[in-house]
Amino acid sequence: MSGADDLGPPSGTGHPTPPATGTTSMARQRRRLLVPFVGPALLFYLVLFVVPIGGAVWVSLHHWAGSGPMSWAGLSNYTRLFRDELFLQSLFNTLKMLFIVGFAVFALSFALTLVLRDMAGRRTARSVIFFPHLVNALVYGALVGFMFNPDGLANSLLSGLGIDAPPQWLAQDNLFPLIMATMTWMTTGYFTTILMAGVDRIPPSYYEDCALAGAGALQRLRYVILPLTWDVFGVCAVLWTISSVKIFEIVWIFGGSSGNGVPPTETWTSAVFTYVSAFTGESVPSYGEATASAIISLLLVTVLVVLLRRVMRREAVEF
Repeated sequence: MSGADDLGPPSGTGHPTPPATGTTSMARQRRRLLVPFVGPALLFYLVLFVVPIGGAVWVSLHHWAGSGPMSWAGLSNYTRLFRDELFLQSLFNTLKMLFIVGFAVFALSFALTLVLRDMAGRRTARSVIFFPHLVNALVYGALVGFMFNPDGLANSLLSGLGIDAPPQWLAQDNLFPLIMATMTWMTTGYFTTILMAGVDRIPPSYYEDCALAGAGALQRLRYVILPLTWDVFGVCAVLWTISSVKIFEIVWIFGGSSGNGVPPTETWTSAVFTYVSAFTGESVPSYGEATASAIISLLLVTVLVVLLRRVMRREAVEF
């Protein structure tokens, strides 16, 4: 009888306590709004992303010149790519963009964050350093050509200093480092602006405590800024990972003026390799191999983003 009494209604009432009507109605309202609000976005995502990716995977399993029937190739396009020295070099250049340029960009971004945090007129300075990200890559191509061609500004300055044999800045061996330096210049201000937005939301009292404790700039970065902006830094790292694998136009503009308009192979990234394999008209297009290259880039981005999110996963710090 005691067990039956425990399961019965509370003492003093004739009926069990009903669930909160507000919670139940809110849950029903959310379920009703799920389809009209999420449905169109999901439909667009399926049509614009999932279906094309599925089609690309199907094309990558065939030999196809862009017209006529396809012939089944299985995984031979993928195995051929990993035996292709040009593709491996392009993939290696992409990884250099990802890690070397990424390290330089975030090191400079955090350094600028420390400087701008206590700088007078930091809003104006933030706008100035963000400006290079807004400039079209064509402008940088023209600027670099003006500055670093054999009769350009850089060599003229070096000649004035008595250097009779200035470097060949636009030689093929020097072109990719120049592209990497330009990418660093273009993107540092963009990520600095995002990181500064995260730094601005930190309460001023934290910096006052650091000042009272005698903490330096690096200690403030390690113990205050990084822990409290870790989620912002994680988003920036993901954005850079995705964008670095897709770098194309800056490479094409810097190297496309040589020869037949195709950049030197020493500067190719995986995106340039994919484009050249399919669209340059140098030979019979190989859409199967080009699409396989694009799928490999997609898998690379997916794996890197998943690993990055796992490595950078931390509990949110509330402040």
